[in-house]
Amino acid sequence: MVLRSVPPSADIGSLRMWHVTLTVSGEPQPIDHVRQALERLSHAHPFLLEARYGNDRAELRYWEEAEGMDAAVAIASAMWGANERSSRLPGWDVVGLQVLDRQTYLQHEPLLSLIHISEPTRPY
Repeated sequence: MVLRSVPPSADIGSLRMWHVTLTVSGEPQPIDHVRQALERLSHAHPFLLEARYGNDRAELRYWEEAEGMDAAVAIASAMWGANERSSRLPGWDVVGLQVLDRQTYLQHEPLLSLIHISEPTRPY
């Protein structure tokens, strides 16, 4: 399932927009159960931009509104559990969380990579 949306146009007052990528994982579930649960979540919370899933994990991307990074992280890390019952989500744990401010998320410049190059392996 892929849902996409246009990023919010600007921060509102003291609240800032944060792009969240939340990854959850746990015991395998029937794939149809996972899909249906994510569809229920997307209907209940239209902030969901994209959801990728398998039978033992899901990755959600969405916009969160909060005053600062600490508040955005707290809200995002509690989102799955807060909606678990109402959307009948699998009882999975949050295993990953990325929170970026709007400006950082919207930057399109590629990042440079630093690659560690070691000596070639030599036989004894």
